Amino acid sequence: MKNRRHISILLTILLTVALVASGCSPKGGSTTVKELSGAGATFPYPLYSKMFDTYASTTGVRVNYNSIGSGGGIKALTDKTVDFGASDAFLSDQEEAAMGAPVLHIPTCIGAVVLSYNLDGNPSLKLDGAVLAGIFLGKVVNWNDPAISALNPGISLPDLTITVVHRSDGSGTTSIFTSYLAAVSPSWKSTVGAGKSVSWPTGIGGKGNDGVAGMISQTKGSIGYIELVYAVQSKMPFASLKNAAGTFITASLTSSAAAGAVNLPDDLRVAIVNSPGKDAYPISSFTWILVYKEQNYVGRTLAQAQALKKLLTWILADGQSINEGLSYAKLPAPAVTKALALVNSMTYGGTTIP
Repeated sequence: MKNRRHISILLTILLTVALVASGCSPKGGSTTVKELSGAGATFPYPLYSKMFDTYASTTGVRVNYNSIGSGGGIKALTDKTVDFGASDAFLSDQEEAAMGAPVLHIPTCIGAVVLSYNLDGNPSLKLDGAVLAGIFLGKVVNWNDPAISALNPGISLPDLTITVVHRSDGSGTTSIFTSYLAAVSPSWKSTVGAGKSVSWPTGIGGKGNDGVAGMISQTKGSIGYIELVYAVQSKMPFASLKNAAGTFITASLTSSAAAGAVNLPDDLRVAIVNSPGKDAYPISSFTWILVYKEQNYVGRTLAQAQALKKLLTWILADGQSINEGLSYAKLPAPAVTKALALVNSMTYGGTTIP
């Protein structure tokens, strides 16, 4: 009888340990998760920093986000060292296959990539796709080049060499910018192409949006691409760009939202550069949080999966109120609806996460 009692106690202990390891309490509840982790894109970092601070103060759940670039975020998710990755470029079918499991793309906002420059007097410049491609191909090499002057009558441009500044790390912002150049310039498309990393024909590199912004600020005659909020926060000038409708547009919340008014696929993997709307800023993009659809993988508990689902749901609802204060456009209602459907499709052990 005594041995039976000891065996019963031992079995109870083992069952309790197993339930806790799986994220459940013996009564069927969930253990409390107070911390989540993510890594990736610098493009939305100012927004995520504010969002996650607000979320922690509201829920008590801290989100540690490492702004290391989209390429780093995808690798961290692949290695399963974070709860979520973040990227300004959606995964191709081949990239998702390499992850080894289905990945969901949850958009969080729409942002704009602007061309900022360092010229005396901070003139308000206009540029188009052909001139930009020429600059970044190393074929338009001086600020008083006739091609630039033709777009900016009445502005005295200096006889000064152009220094191109680009990203040195794998970057979703680079993917957005080079996708735009590939869309508007056959020469760029055939010689350089689009991607998170490309072989730049000319220029110097900076790490992250903040690194590129810093190099532009320090280098007279430079031009580079950065997310809008980095230019706004640092009071850096940026060019108006000619869009697909032939209108020169200055990046703003309105112009980014206009670019997002496109037909959206259910998986929300869509590029919105060079959108056709007359008010659309041409270098706009969604940015995504990436998560595995099936959350039951090595070392991961149900409680973690539930905490992640709650975070994503909050970002798509209450979190959207933070976007515009930091120069990011809110998600259009159709995008929110489709994104919530993706979040609700997450599973743990093949079962929908409660």
